[in-house]
Amino acid sequence: MSPLQDHPNRYALANELHARPFPSLRAPCQAAYLAIKQPREAANRDRAADRAHLLDLLDRYGTSHPAPEDTHFFGQIGRYHLKWESHTEFVTYTIFGDIPEGPAFDAGGFNVFPEDWLENAPGARITSCLIRVEERPDDETDISKQFDTWFVPESLAASNVLDESAVIATDFRIDTSGHMRMAAFVSPDTGMRRIGRVIQRLCEIETYKSMAMLCLPKARRLGAQLGDMDQTLSKLVEDMRNPDAQSVDTLDGLLEIASELETMLARSAFRFGARGAYEALVNQRIAVLREERYGGRQTFAEFMMRRFDPAMRTCVSVERRMETMAERARRAGDLLGTRVNVERSEQNQKLLESMDERAALQLRLQKTVEGLSVVAISYYALNLVGYMLYPVASPFGLSKEWVFGLAVVPVVILVWMMVARIRKSMES
Repeated sequence: MSPLQDHPNRYALANELHARPFPSLRAPCQAAYLAIKQPREAANRDRAADRAHLLDLLDRYGTSHPAPEDTHFFGQIGRYHLKWESHTEFVTYTIFGDIPEGPAFDAGGFNVFPEDWLENAPGARITSCLIRVEERPDDETDISKQFDTWFVPESLAASNVLDESAVIATDFRIDTSGHMRMAAFVSPDTGMRRIGRVIQRLCEIETYKSMAMLCLPKARRLGAQLGDMDQTLSKLVEDMRNPDAQSVDTLDGLLEIASELETMLARSAFRFGARGAYEALVNQRIAVLREERYGGRQTFAEFMMRRFDPAMRTCVSVERRMETMAERARRAGDLLGTRVNVERSEQNQKLLESMDERAALQLRLQKTVEGLSVVAISYYALNLVGYMLYPVASPFGLSKEWVFGLAVVPVVILVWMMVARIRKSMES
């Protein structure tokens, strides 16, 4: 019996579930996180440029390269560990290492990325974070003091996560160095892999939040355009009830509005669709942390509910408004198109009736002309026949009048038959 054949993608699909392992971290440590995205058509970007940029960094530290088809990499560069991932619209770099000497959240944590290497990045920074991981102190007031020092109190979100395995905090603000600050105080009995999962979730929450928020500027621009278009559409719909308005002109206006709305929908479909996916990922990543309130402060979920969700609802509202207006324009266009077709059918019917009347009139005129033609031709033919027969009829004592009188009926009949035959041959 021959061995069972594997599906060509069996191993690739199984390995995909394990393609992005969580890092194993030990407190205290620090993570420097960077996400790069091309400003336009990021989903269709040249991924070879992303790989070349990664290899340039690895070559500077003498690190071996990943396989050509890999979308992730984890390895050592100097005294640090690098985690690289390629996503649909962006790539991420995460550096793990010891906490450097000096003030907390010092931008020197990003010095592992050479300045000229950053300048040559194939895209723009969508977000960057410095994540400080410390052991959880016995005195919880020490954590509160650090919060007051590191973060803006009005925006601070903090919570106990994973059954009090760690306290996480951030204010979701960009500091003077251009980075987002995040902190995690881990309990002594928290495992290295769990610490890695917590840090990975923090990076993902920030990244997916930023990617979802990319939809907001587009939604605001479209919202302003939709306001003007809505007024125009309403005016065109009102004109449909006005008997003095030109239906064809109104239909042209509706078709133009419908075309513009369909174009807007097509151009924004990917961004709005991606927004929904990223929003779901943000909520899912927060949910798996199993947050509990810490120190009376707002949790990550509450922060998102107050600050992030309204932005997402704005995007959803604009998307639905576009779809509703496009449907209104299509429906109005269909109704008005039906009216225009009916009006054109009535005009065509009247035109056909007018053509029939003209044809009947022409037929009557033609018959009248034919009758006159028979009379005229008969008159001249009768003269010819009379002059031809008179010499023959005179010996019999017939006068010219008798000859002409006897020839009238046969001549007229022959002329009428000749004209009818000519007309019949022309009609056939």
